Amino acid sequence: MLQRRTLLAGIAAGAATSAARAETGLSELVLAVVPAENASGVSDRFAPFIAYLSQQIGMKVSLKIANDYAAVIEGQRAGNVQIGYYGPASFARARLTGVATDAFVIDVNSDGTKGYYSVFYVRANSPYKNLADLKGKNLGLVDPNSTSGYNMPLFALNKNGIPAADKYFAKVQTTGSHENALIALAQGTVDVAANWWNADDDSNLTRMLSKGMLKDAGGKTLGKDDFRVILKSDLIINSPTAYLTALPADLKAKIRQAYMDAPIKAKAAFDKLSDGKNLPWQAVDNAAYDDTIKLIQFVDALRKKTA
Repeated sequence: MLQRRTLLAGIAAGAATSAARAETGLSELVLAVVPAENASGVSDRFAPFIAYLSQQIGMKVSLKIANDYAAVIEGQRAGNVQIGYYGPASFARARLTGVATDAFVIDVNSDGTKGYYSVFYVRANSPYKNLADLKGKNLGLVDPNSTSGYNMPLFALNKNGIPAADKYFAKVQTTGSHENALIALAQGTVDVAANWWNADDDSNLTRMLSKGMLKDAGGKTLGKDDFRVILKSDLIINSPTAYLTALPADLKAKIRQAYMDAPIKAKAAFDKLSDGKNLPWQAVDNAAYDDTIKLIQFVDALRKKTA
């Protein structure tokens, strides 16, 4: 009886996969992720969830770890990426530049809120207590399409009387990822670095420290007390996951339902995505990111003005 049930389940799964291929012309779906951490970390974090998605949707789902934020945007523009896990600004940039993609779920913090912050970190043993102390020093940012690592930091600097970061700091370095920005700070390549922060016990810094990833130039492993926040931004809306608008309606419904069911049907896989910090996803739409579009338009205008 068990063998028969297994056989029937296999036949059903194969039929679902064949139907999905016939409907979309795709042999698989690609989920692309912006580079918040190194590739091995992303792969390990997402692998169980990717397996769950494949099972629930009825066709293979592959993970694409983007080299930069623009790769997710351009992947969806070309139709090579069907599902994108964005930062708010990169999703807003995609929409602003005509990518036909729709947000369908938003990350939810452990306290039920749906926002986070950009913070400026310095080393705790440095003399820097505020932005005034950092004039002529080196600033580490993340990527031009990062919300907390680029757009919000420039907005916050302007709000604090610094409209031209490249004229205020000796050097403004884009590091490519949130992890690289903190590594640059730890090793003294930059004097201050922007990064994302949810809460005192939930940030990119705390996740890196839990893995022993931050060492100073001499090789000493650093801890939380070795860093200090000198500025925290206004609230930023949490990251969305978005699928291509052109996907068939029933396939989009399957994807949405798989995400909504994940905290129950695949709790371990869901928890692994955020180290158990996040609550279940909630539904969201494109309009929720209208203010983020205004933010990146402001920063674009600011950069042109000060160029």
